[in-house]
Amino acid sequence: MAAWLEAVLFWGLGVVAVAAGVAVFRTDSMARATYALALSFVAVGAQVLMLSLDYVGVVTVLMMVMEMAVMAVYMVMFMGMNPALMPMSMVHSKKTALGVAAGTFVALAAGALLVPWPERRGAPAVDLTASLGEAVMGSKMLVMLVVSPVLFATIVSALVLANPRGRYHRLGDDLRRRPADDPQRGGVGR
Repeated sequence: MAAWLEAVLFWGLGVVAVAAGVAVFRTDSMARATYALALSFVAVGAQVLMLSLDYVGVVTVLMMVMEMAVMAVYMVMFMGMNPALMPMSMVHSKKTALGVAAGTFVALAAGALLVPWPERRGAPAVDLTASLGEAVMGSKMLVMLVVSPVLFATIVSALVLANPRGRYHRLGDDLRRRPADDPQRGGVGR
């Protein structure tokens, strides 16, 4: 890939990540905020992949997609999909949150600038991805490979059980029943 194209893609992903991060706090529903947060982290994960940190990039994308899927499951399970899409404030205690955010930024920036960083000792491993995976997971990698599809199946099953009435139940087999047969008032069929 040409260097200029790679730079444009990297900065484009950065813009997507920041814009989606801003959308988390600008949108007015939990579901939209969840999807915006997932998009932001996927863009960051793609940037990490572009930096040739394959393991960290893939883990970031997979972790955030699964985390947002679990959050969506809980929203459907406990709120139903309609309340999750209804307007609500996503920011509480604005002055306190702003103060904590500014203080955290100052503390982290001071730490990054004032702490003496250690000198590198030794040479990097030949296969950085394998060595990082071994350092993070150790002997538990096989367990994670088995648990991941089981967790995914559990999420899908929980969604099916939490929302037994889908759009075909509400709108009919041809999706044309008007008004929709909603069990709760205030939904799509009002």
